[in-house]
Amino acid sequence: MTPPPGTPDDGTAAASSAPAPSAPPAPWALLAEVTHACPLHCPYCSNPLELVRTSAELSTEEWARVFGEAADLGVVQAHISGGEPLLRRDLTDIIAAAHRAGIYTQLVTSGLGLTPERLDELAAAGLNSVQLSLQDARRPGSDLIAGRESYTAKQQAARVIRAAGLPFGLNVVLHRRNLDNLQQIIEVGARWGADRIELANTQFYGWALHNRAALLPTRDQLDHAKTTVAAWRQQHSTPELVWVMPDYYEGVPKPCMGGWGARSITVGPDGTALPCPAAYAITDLAPPNVRDRPLSWIWEDSPAFNAYRGTAWMTGPCNDCPRRDIDHGGCRCQAHALTGDPTRTDPACSLSPDHHLVRAPAAAAEGGAAPAFIYRRPVRLARQEDRCTSES
Repeated sequence: MTPPPGTPDDGTAAASSAPAPSAPPAPWALLAEVTHACPLHCPYCSNPLELVRTSAELSTEEWARVFGEAADLGVVQAHISGGEPLLRRDLTDIIAAAHRAGIYTQLVTSGLGLTPERLDELAAAGLNSVQLSLQDARRPGSDLIAGRESYTAKQQAARVIRAAGLPFGLNVVLHRRNLDNLQQIIEVGARWGADRIELANTQFYGWALHNRAALLPTRDQLDHAKTTVAAWRQQHSTPELVWVMPDYYEGVPKPCMGGWGARSITVGPDGTALPCPAAYAITDLAPPNVRDRPLSWIWEDSPAFNAYRGTAWMTGPCNDCPRRDIDHGGCRCQAHALTGDPTRTDPACSLSPDHHLVRAPAAAAEGGAAPAFIYRRPVRLARQEDRCTSES
């Protein structure tokens, strides 16, 4: 699972022609992908197509070193993610290592396997907050999107989190199959006791790109969803709603992680270090690894993290655009995924010469029914699609 949207990436080819800023700002966040193993089969999964095997994962001791180096670098918060981090038997020790380093920790979880005993243990080790994923407002639709029966476990996990008294966030990836249920999704989050609900419109990287035709919403769905969010905010102070915009429709690209190599570091299960979780796909990036280099060198000096820092690398309409210091040229990963060239203007931008690459799929979503989901591997619930859709 991966949190939120906007993925940049670095390329060594670009680094040679674009001088890096001499002093990058200190990062404030670390996305620690402790495993790619996951009990769910979500069709929008943003993890790379080639998942890291459990045998290649960083050890407890290696993660402890990474957290120490991250704290020295200025990181104040770590999202402990995956896959499903609860599948790591040493998760308590990993959390404890981050806590000893003085880093605020958030567990990003599907909720499967989160018992009161396990959460008490994690909280005692220093866990500060939990973000739970939810796929839809009701069991049939949620289980269909997750690719397995999981809604009941999530409901129970929400009770466990609330009982523990930890700050509780809910993450909902929005798309064609659940946007019409947005009001009910928000009500479920409020009923479950979430303090914050992140309404993250699908970002089309990794496996999500394979499912784009099944996931892309219609314009009417998005317009209605925005109205729903605005009405809730006007009428309710809690839970806080965070709306992550759908960049296939706005004509304005999302700010790429607040700037490439500007705020956050992603460390994959095998120690691969990236400016964002979608950067695995940029094939000429040659990302560094925390097993080979200290995190300070990776952040400050590596060609990968310097490739798209600043504005010197920009091409096309980005060069003279007044928004270039606001949206940073858009998403490098999306530019690569759709054009094969991470230096091109993000096709989500209406000024991009490649804007048709997002306009055409969005237009196609307006007519006819969406195809069935393509899961990473066959799942039994996929055969129940029509029944689940009608009940959700």
